[in-house]
Amino acid sequence: MKKYKIAFLFTQPPFGSAISREGLDALLAASAFCDEQEILICFINDGVFNLLANQQPEQLLQKDHISTFKLLDLYDLTECFICQESAKLRKLDDAEWVLPQLQFRTKAEIITLLHQSEKIMTF
Repeated sequence: MKKYKIAFLFTQPPFGSAISREGLDALLAASAFCDEQEILICFINDGVFNLLANQQPEQLLQKDHISTFKLLDLYDLTECFICQESAKLRKLDDAEWVLPQLQFRTKAEIITLLHQSEKIMTF
């Protein structure tokens, strides 16, 4: 069974507060100190909205940090999972996502992955 040093769990939508942006900043900072295979990234509940492509945050007078999620690919952070039930519940079955390497898993599978982590940071 694979063991992760740290897991980043995104549960909040990208706009309305700074929590998602802060989580992304923490994730990118942690990637400088950990091997990319030691970091787990999961998106559940409203956190799935962080990965939707073609958002227009400027309409809400917000800064666009969603495009920064594309850096995960450059950092070789490939252990990235999205909850398929959360996406389906929000009618995002046919959505366009910002990350090409996204892996859809059930909520139970994501919880199992999170149990394999030494630390979990929730945003």
